[in-house]
Amino acid sequence: MIKTEYKRFDLKVTQANKTVSQSFELDKNFVAVKGMMLTSDRRDLLFFRGSQRIEINKDELFPSEYLSEMLMSGINVPINERYHNLGSVDTGNKIVKMEFTDSDAFGTAFAPYTVYLFLKCDKKDSND
Repeated sequence: MIKTEYKRFDLKVTQANKTVSQSFELDKNFVAVKGMMLTSDRRDLLFFRGSQRIEINKDELFPSEYLSEMLMSGINVPINERYHNLGSVDTGNKIVKMEFTDSDAFGTAFAPYTVYLFLKCDKKDSND
C-alpha cells in the first residue's frame, strides 16, 4: 500500500553571498517525490536573497540560480495547493542534493537564516 508522507530538511545559511551545499537522504521506503515547497524562518530573506539548484537521484529538477520565490507559497494559497507539483520523481538512490545561494538583493540586510525544504512523497508500506 502506498501512502503520502511529508519530509522536511533544514539548510542553515550563516554567511552572506555564499553557496551552501547539502545532501539529504530519503527514507528507504520512499518510492516517489510528488511535490516540493520552500520556506524559511526568515521568509523575506529567502524570497529576496535566495536561489538554488535541487536534484533528486542525480536528476536536476531545478537548475542553478532558480529563484526561491518560485518555490514558495503564501498563506493565501489553499493548503492542498502549496506544493510545486513534480509529477512522480523516482527516488532511486534516495539522495536529495540542494545547493543554495544567498545574494545581495533589493537592499535586504543579511542575517543568518534556515531554509526548509519540504517534500511530498509516496511511501511504500514496510509490510508490503
